[in-house]
Amino acid sequence: MTISFSYRVGSSTVAGIVGAVSQAIWDCLVEEYMPVPTKQDWRDISEGFLQRWNFPNCMGSIDGKHIVIQAPHSSGSLYHNYKGTFSIVLLAVVDADCMFRVINVGGYSRNSDGGTLDNSAFGLALKDGILDLPENCIIPGAEPRGPLPHVFVGDEAFPLWSNLLRPSPGTNLSREKRLFNYCLRLTVECAFGILSSQWRMYRRVVGVNPAMAEVCVKATCILHNYIPRSRRGARGSPAASPGQEGSAALQEGPRVGSNNAARAAICVRDAFTAYFNSEGAVPWQQHVI
Repeated sequence: MTISFSYRVGSSTVAGIVGAVSQAIWDCLVEEYMPVPTKQDWRDISEGFLQRWNFPNCMGSIDGKHIVIQAPHSSGSLYHNYKGTFSIVLLAVVDADCMFRVINVGGYSRNSDGGTLDNSAFGLALKDGILDLPENCIIPGAEPRGPLPHVFVGDEAFPLWSNLLRPSPGTNLSREKRLFNYCLRLTVECAFGILSSQWRMYRRVVGVNPAMAEVCVKATCILHNYIPRSRRGARGSPAASPGQEGSAALQEGPRVGSNNAARAAICVRDAFTAYFNSEGAVPWQQHVI
């Protein structure tokens, strides 16, 4: 309504313009600022986490954000979330510089973050092992531990896979496990905070249908990556977009079976826990745990 009154055009006209412009922003910038990551891209992301956050073999921080929308017509409880509002879910993987690397927009908010991941092209590719991730490698300074896999990190809402770490569960945890949970702090939360501060739509109910909301969210995510890089005059490949042509790993695929890697995943988490309490320890960590 604000735009309609400011430019003296009809609300329906504004709605059409906003949707068309948002889609054009996505179409024009996605190939440059959200290219599908290659194996070398994943290695570069991992190097960024090691240099900035002292976290080796980390390819991204993953989490979901609820975008509050008006209740869609005849949608039942599909978009009704645990907070009592209606929303769509933005599932994102963020690098060490808080840039969006993978986004999946439009998930039903009645699902948990883990359920949204399971139903996304990225989650299916990760579970199937077809994301073209780097091979297991030895962490410098921790050679006796042998090769460790490259991993994504998430919070308690996500499952524990061999390539996806979540915090150790429970309340009465040992100091070592509490330190590991501290090291899993999510840069994606910082990215969501920056996104919300830049775009006013995230601080109110988005009064459009889910399809239009999805287009607007995708536009803001691509601009989130574009703006700081354009100011620095940098060009490159900061993000990935599930479902883009040319990435077979991120195309929609059939549902896979149950996760049978639980024991292997626990071993991976234990190995990283031991690393952060020995070779990967920093002098100040004893004062924060």
